[in-house]
Amino acid sequence: MRVRRFGDGALLVELGGVEEVVALYDTLAAAPPQGVTDLVPAARTLLVRFDGVRPETVEAAVLAVRPRTGRRAVSGEVTIPVVYDGADLAEVSGLTGLTTREVIAAHTGTPWIVAFCGFSPGFGYLTGGDPRLDVPRRPESRVRVPPGSVALAAGFSAVYPRESPGGWRLLGHTTLQIWDLTASPPALLRPGTRVHFTEAGP
Repeated sequence: MRVRRFGDGALLVELGGVEEVVALYDTLAAAPPQGVTDLVPAARTLLVRFDGVRPETVEAAVLAVRPRTGRRAVSGEVTIPVVYDGADLAEVSGLTGLTTREVIAAHTGTPWIVAFCGFSPGFGYLTGGDPRLDVPRRPESRVRVPPGSVALAAGFSAVYPRESPGGWRLLGHTTLQIWDLTASPPALLRPGTRVHFTEAGP
């Protein structure tokens, strides 16, 4: 663990991978050190924002933490119905050695948990699914990926909250709104949310 100053009101904690980030995030979220106002996890870092205390105080508190391991803290559950008609479904089948039906069964058969958000507002990186679905990104990104696209890449699953470029492999789509500025909070998927994918009709 390496802690770096990030301006006057934050620390950037560098960690070995997403599992370490999640463990530290869960521990600090459960019992935030004095002055900590926000935690922003990413794939290898955790941003710790604070106010009203000295950076040294927060840094010492973070370094003293013993991150919890094992079962992930869950803050809410969401079920996402998916029509599995994605352009890359057959390709994922070939990469994994599973039939398309087995890919769908694997994607729906194991719950996922949002590890962190990034890339675009409301885009959650979901971990914890079936390990057989660990496929690489596409060699080339698409210029436009439709909103609601459900995808896989590098051990993560995700739902594109709105149209954007993207290099993840598309399994299908959902009509569930993932990002809604009129909602509070706007993001349906937030760190710690458990996600269940279910197969919807065509």
